[in-house]
Amino acid sequence: MWNPFKKQSTDAQKQEQTYPTIDISLAELKYAIHEYGMQLPKEIPLSILIKHDLSVDYKLLAPILKGIPNKTYYMSHETYEIFEEKDRQLAIDFDNVQQAVDNYMQQTKELPVIHGDPYRKVSYHKLEKLGLLDYRPQQEFYITDEEHLISNQRP
Repeated sequence: MWNPFKKQSTDAQKQEQTYPTIDISLAELKYAIHEYGMQLPKEIPLSILIKHDLSVDYKLLAPILKGIPNKTYYMSHETYEIFEEKDRQLAIDFDNVQQAVDNYMQQTKELPVIHGDPYRKVSYHKLEKLGLLDYRPQQEFYITDEEHLISNQRP
């Protein structure tokens, strides 16, 4: 008998359970994320791949990877940078500093950089002064020309 309230299982749900655990590199994960992003409608952000703890949701990538990775990778909500498990704190720092930089720019209409620094190094002092950053990350960050995103690579 047909029951309209009975949850129908889909092919995706059945396949999800059949993917093997695999070993992948960071480069392979980046490729899979790129491919997944290309398939997304424009109104859906890539951040749907990021879980609350900043880990990557492998269930969505399994069809592309042909498996579920055995390593945990993390991704910044703000910059979409991808990190290995050992660099999880760096993913957290990217999110916190990028949010603080964005808020600083909204409030002051200027970049929170060290005065006179040609590399546009983020000034943690300026961010702390406005209460936008609770701690100083060990990593140095720089503001890029691309939408004022931060990077840990000095230009």
